[in-house]
Amino acid sequence: MQAGTVPLEGLKRRLESIYGDQADTAHALLSSVIGRYLELTPTGTEDEPQSALWDQRDVVLITYGDQVQPAEGESLSPLQSFQNFCREWQLPDFINTVHFLPFFPWSSDDGFSVMDYATIDPQLGDWNDVAAIGVQSHLMFDFVVNHVSQQHAWFESFLAGESPFDSFFITVEPGTDVSDVTRPRSLPLLHEFESTDGPKQVWTTFSRDQVDLNYAEPRLLAEAMGVLLDYVNRGARIIRLDAIAYLWKQIGTNCIHLPQTHEVVKLMREVLATVAPHVLLLTETNVPHEENVSYFGDGDEAHMVYQFSLPPLLLDAFLHYDATPLKNWLGHLQPPQPGTTYFNFTASHDGVGMRPLEGKVSDERRDSLVQQIEERGGRVSMRSHADGSESPYELNVTYFDALSDSAGDEQLHLRRFLSTQAMMLALQGMPAIYFHSLVGTPNDEEGATSSGINRRINRRKYRQDEINQLLQADTKQRRVFQGMQALIRTRTKQPAFHPDAQQRYIESGSASVVMLERHCTDTGQRILVVLNVGNAPAHLPLAGSYQESQDLISGERANVDVETGELLVEPAQIMWLERSNN
Repeated sequence: MQAGTVPLEGLKRRLESIYGDQADTAHALLSSVIGRYLELTPTGTEDEPQSALWDQRDVVLITYGDQVQPAEGESLSPLQSFQNFCREWQLPDFINTVHFLPFFPWSSDDGFSVMDYATIDPQLGDWNDVAAIGVQSHLMFDFVVNHVSQQHAWFESFLAGESPFDSFFITVEPGTDVSDVTRPRSLPLLHEFESTDGPKQVWTTFSRDQVDLNYAEPRLLAEAMGVLLDYVNRGARIIRLDAIAYLWKQIGTNCIHLPQTHEVVKLMREVLATVAPHVLLLTETNVPHEENVSYFGDGDEAHMVYQFSLPPLLLDAFLHYDATPLKNWLGHLQPPQPGTTYFNFTASHDGVGMRPLEGKVSDERRDSLVQQIEERGGRVSMRSHADGSESPYELNVTYFDALSDSAGDEQLHLRRFLSTQAMMLALQGMPAIYFHSLVGTPNDEEGATSSGINRRINRRKYRQDEINQLLQADTKQRRVFQGMQALIRTRTKQPAFHPDAQQRYIESGSASVVMLERHCTDTGQRILVVLNVGNAPAHLPLAGSYQESQDLISGERANVDVETGELLVEPAQIMWLERSNN
């Protein structure tokens, strides 16, 4: 492909389904944006053969750009301190991808109210720092696609009535019925802003400071595509589409998962498939599972979707000593289509979403989970319904403290936590680990209280000397880090944990025990994953082919009774049993 060419005539049909009689305008704008990108792309790279999309070595670290800050007196940027931390603790040897949460200039929501998509926040560093990290790791960037800060130049130009920005945002006439619109937070949908044309009611899904963009305007779509391709040019291998479910608005609907939203994601996928086929799209939709996986489309939409049901179901299983809901979900989990996979995680910068539990646990059991998290120092964020009622939207807690033992048994606490991480690492998909799960950070109650932001309980920042001391001394953080490192290093060596390797749920016959098998057809490797979430040992019949198996986690032979053939699984224990070839 020659730089400057735009081989995208096939996209016109997609644009027609989105914009109707404005499709020609949208196509011309989009072609211009893609042409500019190709001019910046080294000639010939697009025609080079592409390697596989992913394999078992792919593990993502989720982090803020200022997660590791320079020690007092050091003249480093936080991004440089993070790179030093990674080098000192050899993270690139076992975690090959770094997901930077929004590291652009921002005005609220810890980065998710972006003031400038193209610039690194100078308090964090610059693009050269990002590029340096990209030498040793793959990069994943956030594209906050649904909204911008009210301090973004686009919105300021909108309020000034300047073209084309006067159509980049959504205004609603006073008195319009918007009660059907899905609300992720207990905040007003509309906020009034003064403009040169007088007061305007502007659409704000998440907060007054996060103003929704109007994708019904083709010029806005072209600008957004330019941002996407700029991130590709900056080295992103994975691009996360934040809050994508709310992208398209139409009065009279619930304004979530609208067909036009799916069409925009498919459009982005088609553009990337043409000009940057190595780049992966990940959609962030914290909703019930059936809605979440709709973003796979027919294998033509997102490459990956977050496995949002996993974090709350794992917590629910351990805190109730009963894996029935988790087992039911795994038993019905459909394998991803070719060219797609799940993005598995247990913790992130947000809380543990509760919407994915809808229809999977009773209200009583959900309320019990909420109560237990509160007893462990966590908090609960609510969402509003059309009738004025509220329900739990997310649990704000570090995943490490969420799994603490009520009796104060530190060894059991550590074993429970590492077992959840081992389960996540074993599931079909690409695993992602939040920085605070890598090092076992406890609840930051001071951070949540002083800021008044519940989510800050799980967003503590460390100085580099501080985190180094924690990992060097005999601390919980060191034990978690060592355990996580061992699990990840083991995981990345197993072909059966390739995202495309088969996954088969197996009924254990015990409410507290989860079993599944991963199978790599290329090598023949089979791994049986066995997890006991209960508070008592479990004895399970074991298939003959696994009687002589080795647990890859402990390095020991499976504890099988020679007379009964039953496997002993201790409370909060997980095993990765590799089948004997004998």
